[in-house]
Amino acid sequence: MVRTEISLFMKNVPGELGKLASLLSGEGINIDALTIQDASSYVQELFHARGKSLKRIASSASYNSMKKDSAEFALIRILVDQTDNTIDILSQNDYLFDIMPVIAIILENNPGSLAEVATKFGKEGININYVYGSVSSPKEKCLFVFCPEDIELAARIFKE
Repeated sequence: MVRTEISLFMKNVPGELGKLASLLSGEGINIDALTIQDASSYVQELFHARGKSLKRIASSASYNSMKKDSAEFALIRILVDQTDNTIDILSQNDYLFDIMPVIAIILENNPGSLAEVATKFGKEGININYVYGSVSSPKEKCLFVFCPEDIELAARIFKE
């Protein structure tokens, strides 16, 4: 299923994730998936790729300032249950963010489930830029988030 991922740039200091999570939970927004990484490599890639498929939310000036100190920032990618509301809240609170379509797939928590999906991407010639996922217990299903280079083709292949 195609979903909208929100990529936020936040200072890489103690307490920032707690502030974000509290802000969203205070509005009744649930985070379905989350990953955090150092922002420096992402910011560099963003400048090269943003003209292709990224929908830019922040101003160019904001990106230029981020590029200078990107090692001091973290990139947080999230899927939420109320995307439009989250975008409004982030804008009102001066967060820097982008949105991007991704493929979110619920997998059985069995050996080979991820291999099957990843192989399907490969057989269709779709490169995966990144993926993240998790499971809460051995008996629960998993949610994996894939960022493919060709979102339209991936969406047709992985319809739910």
